Amino acid sequence: PGLHIFSIALALEVSVGKTNTVTALNGSNVLLPCVFTTCIGFQDLVFTWYFNSTEMIYHGKIKSKASEPFLVGRNPRVEFVGSTTGKDNNISIVLNEVDFSDAGKYTCHVKNPKEKNAQHNASIFLTVVHKMVETDNTVTLIIVGVVGGLIGLLILFMLECLVSSSGNDNTENGLPASKAEQKAAPKA
Repeated sequence: PGLHIFSIALALEVSVGKTNTVTALNGSNVLLPCVFTTCIGFQDLVFTWYFNSTEMIYHGKIKSKASEPFLVGRNPRVEFVGSTTGKDNNISIVLNEVDFSDAGKYTCHVKNPKEKNAQHNASIFLTVVHKMVETDNTVTLIIVGVVGGLIGLLILFMLECLVSSSGNDNTENGLPASKAEQKAAPKA
C-alpha cells in the first residue's frame, strides 16, 4: 500500500524539418521530408503519409533497423526516397507531377509497437504555384550599404576628434603645453 508514480516518456519523435512549409512549381516533383527518432529502437514499425488528414497516400512497414521499409500501399504518384538502415530514420517521399489540387497538409504518421504502440506525427504544408517568384533584394542591399557607410563615416569622424583632441595645446587654459611639445632646456 504505497504510492507509486509512473512517468511516461515519449521516446518516439517525428519531424518534417526546420520549416513546415514547402512550395512547388505546378508539374514538378516535390520532396516531402520526414524523419523519426526512437530511444529504444523499433520493430515492425508502421508509417503512413496522409493528405489533408484523411487520404492515405503511402503506407509502409519496417521490420527492424537492419531492413529497409517495404511498401504496404501507395498512391501511384508517390515514391519512397528515404532509408532507415543509415544514421537517420528517413521516411521521406516524393510527390510526382504536382498540380494545384495537391496543395494542402501532408502528415507523416509513425507507430512503433516496440514502444507499446507509441504514435507520433508531423505535418508539412504544400503550396503549388504557377511560377516561382524570384525575390529582389536590391533595395535591401542599398539600404544596408548606405547605413554601413554612414556608420563608417561616424566612426572615422569620432576617431579624428579623439586623435586631434589628445594633442591639444593647453597653454590657452593657463596650463603648460602637452608633454610631446615640451623640449628639454639646452645644457650650457
